[in-house]
Amino acid sequence: MEAATVQRFQYSSWNDLRNFEGKPRGSLRYNTQRIKEDKRFRVVALTLDKRRDHRLRSVSDKNSSALLETGSLLHSPFDEEQQILKKKAEEVKPYLNGRSMYLVGMMGSGKTTVGKIMARSLGYTFFDCDTLIEQAMKGTSVAEIFEHFGESVFREKETEALKKLSLMYHQVVVSTGGGAVIRPINWKYMHKGISIWLDVPLEALAHRIAAVGTGSRPLLHDDESGDTYTAALNRLSTIWDARGEAYTKASARVSLENITLKLGYRSVSDLTPAEIAIEAFEQVQSYLEKEDGMARPDGL
Repeated sequence: MEAATVQRFQYSSWNDLRNFEGKPRGSLRYNTQRIKEDKRFRVVALTLDKRRDHRLRSVSDKNSSALLETGSLLHSPFDEEQQILKKKAEEVKPYLNGRSMYLVGMMGSGKTTVGKIMARSLGYTFFDCDTLIEQAMKGTSVAEIFEHFGESVFREKETEALKKLSLMYHQVVVSTGGGAVIRPINWKYMHKGISIWLDVPLEALAHRIAAVGTGSRPLLHDDESGDTYTAALNRLSTIWDARGEAYTKASARVSLENITLKLGYRSVSDLTPAEIAIEAFEQVQSYLEKEDGMARPDGL
């Protein structure tokens, strides 16, 4: 009975995900301080093209009220972020020419959250590979699949999902599992589109995972003593040693450390998912421009 269930890999319910517009979920969360700041009005001191050359200047609630009374137009940082995101999506879309995108990266790197934002900005469909596998397994969670059927069964189902996505769908953004990169066959399917590596420092990943717990992450279950952060960091380091090189096969790399430096932030935790999505679009466009140039060296 269980074997039959494992073999039965249904995709009829995938279309239910097409209209998913829920709140972003996953371990990549909007920075609390940034959300609080969004509740206050700010004067936009930049144009979109100069957003990294200047910083937004905060205004007090009193001054904000006065400006509102005079009819002055104010925008929040969130508004500006969305405008930049839309602009970048419009710029990269012609280069994509309908090709799909596959987000890869360590567990907790924010593939689902960032992927939903990218898909929505492009007008693409978003799929979470883990969710598709769970649906195909009659609602069995990833953790339960690992426990009752083993990792090998999960990896087989993951490959089947990527194969069907690459053959049957176009204009989709796919969030893959952290271990999807370890099977060469998976790269064959992902390279039918554009693969994007979300490169997050292990320390940041450990903090995120420690904050939400390891219940849904079977590969982090262990008997190590000590605090959750240290245990998560040690386990992530071991996983990284086995997978790190595989991530470099991605078409484009999005380094959160690099974004942090460019935007003048103190920590990668200050980044919003939208800012990461913007950088992803920029890196994808750069990759495709180079690819196009190599294909047409005469520049025509």
